[in-house]
Amino acid sequence: MKLAFFKYHGTGNDFILIDNREGKIRLSTEEVAQLCDRHFGIGADGLMFLTTAPGYDFGMTYYNSNGKESTMCGNGGRCITAFAKSLGLIEKQATFKAIDGEHKAEVLTEEGAVSKLRLKMSHVPNHEVQVSEIKSGNSSFDIRHSSFLINTGSPHLVIFTDNVKGIDVVSEGRKLRNDPQFAPEGINIDFVEITDNGLFVRTYERGVEDETLSCGTGVTAAAIAVGSGQ
Repeated sequence: MKLAFFKYHGTGNDFILIDNREGKIRLSTEEVAQLCDRHFGIGADGLMFLTTAPGYDFGMTYYNSNGKESTMCGNGGRCITAFAKSLGLIEKQATFKAIDGEHKAEVLTEEGAVSKLRLKMSHVPNHEVQVSEIKSGNSSFDIRHSSFLINTGSPHLVIFTDNVKGIDVVSEGRKLRNDPQFAPEGINIDFVEITDNGLFVRTYERGVEDETLSCGTGVTAAAIAVGSGQ
């Protein structure tokens, strides 16, 4: 099978983009995972179909690199908007439908192959920002007093700690992601440090099962946690 694809990244979070407006492309879980494989495939953190969606400029269907359809991806939303622009579907603004509902996006600047975009994420009411009070027996982190459970289109455990640069994100993140308290779907883990320049965030993403170079829903969750008075 011949497959036309494009490769985009949002601050290092990279994706395979496929125009599937005709709905003719069907990929199995195994095929998506193979395409995302960094050694034997194209290589990506995830794969997205750009689809039609009645009443919207386009639809977004997102798959993690494990081949399974997943929840909202913030950087993916920015990348698919840039992709839609390249296809001539939009000019500067877009309204599209993802798994968590409607999103609005705006193309701010374009310089060659580089675009800057703004994406409106799902609203998170204050009552849905939960302080985590559970200590994980699988991790060296005591998350009872310094963490938040926040769903920004994807579920996140935001942990405030020191020296984020020195954390073994893959080891510690995997332990927490697979902790029974978050079963069966698991959760994304964000290690966050407040610095003089803002927030330093490192994320372990479920479905990728690794640290990614950035995570849009993760940094949004971290910012909301700070705003909630961590």
